[in-house]
Amino acid sequence: MNKSRFRLLVFLMSLSLIGIILVQLYWISTSLDKNEEEFKYHVQQVLGNVSNTIKEKELVTFYNHYNKIIDSTGKVPQEDELKEIYFYERDKKTNETIIYTNTLVAENYGINGSFFDKNANSVNFGNVVSKRKTEVYSGNSLNDGSLQMRSFPDVTIKKSGSVSSLDKANFEVAFKDVVSLKPLQERVSTEQLGKYLKDELHKYGVKTPFEFGIYSNGLATKVRSEDFKYDVKTTYGIPVFQDNEGMSKYQLLVSFPQKNKFVFSSLIGISSLSLLFTLVIVLTYSSALNQLIKQKQISEIKTDFINNMTHEFKTPIATINLALDAIKNPKIIDDKEKVQRYLQMIKEENKRMHAQVENVLRISKLEKNELDISKEPRDVTEIIEDAIEHVSLIVEDREGIVHQHFNAQRSTILLNEVHFTNVLVNVLDNAIKYSPNAPVINVFTENIKDFILIKIQDQGAGMSKVAQKRVFEKFYREHTGDLHNVKGHGLGLAYVKQIVEDHNGQIFVESEKGKGSTFIIKMPLIN
Repeated sequence: MNKSRFRLLVFLMSLSLIGIILVQLYWISTSLDKNEEEFKYHVQQVLGNVSNTIKEKELVTFYNHYNKIIDSTGKVPQEDELKEIYFYERDKKTNETIIYTNTLVAENYGINGSFFDKNANSVNFGNVVSKRKTEVYSGNSLNDGSLQMRSFPDVTIKKSGSVSSLDKANFEVAFKDVVSLKPLQERVSTEQLGKYLKDELHKYGVKTPFEFGIYSNGLATKVRSEDFKYDVKTTYGIPVFQDNEGMSKYQLLVSFPQKNKFVFSSLIGISSLSLLFTLVIVLTYSSALNQLIKQKQISEIKTDFINNMTHEFKTPIATINLALDAIKNPKIIDDKEKVQRYLQMIKEENKRMHAQVENVLRISKLEKNELDISKEPRDVTEIIEDAIEHVSLIVEDREGIVHQHFNAQRSTILLNEVHFTNVLVNVLDNAIKYSPNAPVINVFTENIKDFILIKIQDQGAGMSKVAQKRVFEKFYREHTGDLHNVKGHGLGLAYVKQIVEDHNGQIFVESEKGKGSTFIIKMPLIN
């Protein structure tokens, strides 16, 4: 898969995943808004019902009291005519005349408001009664076209009854005027109000803790629950005890401390499943993407490794072939000195290939924990000197120099001589290889608390920030284009890191492009 297709695939997968997450979040947000609106609607219905219940209960109580007083007075009501409706009709066929009258009469019992409340002293109560009469005159009941009737009609029908709508309106006007002067605590108690709210909330399925209170002109009254606190986000209100003009100084407020929890409760199940599945998709996608990137990197590393190994083996094999061809030459085969020289070349090149194979095998064994590394107390200064001796011929061949600055007072550590020597040789070999000119290498030792620091500093090509982070990875080599001026296959420093860590030590690198590198090995001392 080429880079463009890989990037396009990752982009589309990421875009789809982000889209799924955004859709899930939008759905949850929309559902929450819908639940909140439904909650608000139900609460407003509850408050309206409670307000009506309070009014009706108070009205019934007042009406019962009113009737008892009327019954107890035994007074004949005073009547005042309010309005009279007169209707006249004549049937020529039957020669009958019908006259209909309807008179509205106000019956005042003279009951003063003080019977209900000491502060009410000017309200009278009464009924509005409809008195209806139908008169039928037969024969010639009219004199000269006038409406003057005979003294007595042939048929008279009388009816009388209360006008319910007017009666009720008249009563409610008086009722509101009287009870408005009562103290709030006498009109409704905290216990009653709490019961009304609880019953109505349960009826609408709003089963969450609530607090309530009645405020008068914005100030709290004694009709309230103990823990009521006004919160603009969780409190709902409605006017109560309105007067005849539709005005009220009282407002019933109800707050829901756990409103958000209740609103979200219906979504917890489906939202949890949705978030769980989304999380699984995200983790699966991340894992798949990580594996894809790793596979791609491994593929590139393997290709690079094969190219490097091919290049590394190509030169020794070519040298061995040339040496063998030279030995076969009849002119040279008898020259023992030249034969010995070519045989030595074959041996050196063979040894070089063997060392490369050994590096690969060492890494493999280290990863499988199959490499036996026995340790014993040794003076690390001696090991450093041995490692410098190993590379001295190469340094001299390139006209370089190794400066030793051994400042550590304590230098005994627990180590495996062979492997730790290889570690130092590898680092020194790197310093030589990456020095474009004659290598100048400085080796320092110093003590910091219970540790010894070994610093190997070169003045070579240095490395980038990216290379510093990855330099200890297996097969990693910093790209230098198509040039193969530096031999290697990216295994040396991976081996170094694993050996150092197996010795309970640490290795770091400090470098700047074009200004060389410093490898720092930190090892614990034996007290």
